[in-house]
Amino acid sequence: MKLLGNLSRGINPIQKRLLYRCCVLPIVLYGFQLWFYNKAPLLYHMKILGKMQRRAAIWILGTFKTSPSEGIEAIAGLINIKYHLQKLAGRSQIRSAALPANHLIRTFIQITPTTILAPILIPSTLSQTVRRPLQKVI
Repeated sequence: MKLLGNLSRGINPIQKRLLYRCCVLPIVLYGFQLWFYNKAPLLYHMKILGKMQRRAAIWILGTFKTSPSEGIEAIAGLINIKYHLQKLAGRSQIRSAALPANHLIRTFIQITPTTILAPILIPSTLSQTVRRPLQKVI
């Protein structure tokens, strides 16, 4: 990927970000549901994915290696990998809950209303905003 762009020539940062989000992330996160669940030890996996995302953000922007991770991820327009995994896990649970009652996959899993959005999938700050009705902004 370093051949595709550097500071002087190559593809621009918007195209680099698109390449990372569309090609790299789906390959890296394929099958993450096997290890990303409620009681699983996530520290090792999150450390590896965090390093990968940092290197990608440095590549996208062409910044120095000593730049702070959160800052370059924000400027590059990348969501934190932990929150990205939570978003994907929540979407997969909602997708499996929306299956028809006679679907083959539905016979293998038990879907109850309490398992739709598990506490690990919604951070505490987001869960308050989701459950609270929208207030009128003046």
